[in-house]
Amino acid sequence: MLLRVEGLATHYGRIRALEGVSLTVGAGELVTIVGANGAGKTTLLRTISGLRPVTAGRIRFDDRDITHRPAAERVRLGIAQVPEGRRVWGPMSVEDNLLLGGWTRPRGELATSLGEIYALFPRLAERRRQPAGSLSGGEQQMLAIGRALMAKPRLLLLDEPSMGLAPRLVETIFATIADLRQRGTTILLVEQNAFAALSLADRGYVLESGRVVLEGPAAELLADRRVQAAYLGL
Repeated sequence: MLLRVEGLATHYGRIRALEGVSLTVGAGELVTIVGANGAGKTTLLRTISGLRPVTAGRIRFDDRDITHRPAAERVRLGIAQVPEGRRVWGPMSVEDNLLLGGWTRPRGELATSLGEIYALFPRLAERRRQPAGSLSGGEQQMLAIGRALMAKPRLLLLDEPSMGLAPRLVETIFATIADLRQRGTTILLVEQNAFAALSLADRGYVLESGRVVLEGPAAELLADRRVQAAYLGL
């Protein structure tokens, strides 16, 4: 497995955010984590990427123990995160935002990487000189994904990519995720739109109150009555 999380726990002060979370992501897989607000989904991604400290358990990436390695080192190893809320650098140009994402790459590769991102997101090419803050929400989400892809990640962490977007733009973002999957990108996706996420994914995990309560092939989770009642409105 490319990523293996074993018995993971983390706290905010005395408040337990995650407890005993275990999951795996194989190379080339799209795995999704679904759950209600406050279930610990974002905290889990932030802990995997090194932005939250681990209080118990272990994280292994490509057979390396990265449990206590700093976030910057995890990026160099091949983990990139697209954060919830996009968090682009508004005053900077679209292209400069993308170049920031490629800070671990050799300078000679950046032009080629930019070309690949512009081919994936033609709107960004059209707006490359504009301040990132002037983009629409959907365009900013494209920029956030493109910025992460500039690092040439072996594992892409996507946190709520459809949040706050109009339905038409949600379709565009999920089409992009499907395209990335077809290209062989390994993805761990956190998404409140459980139906869309499970429809794309190979496997899924259901997180409640910081614990994994269900896991399995995505098709089986879609058919599970507990998932349907809690997350699909069926």
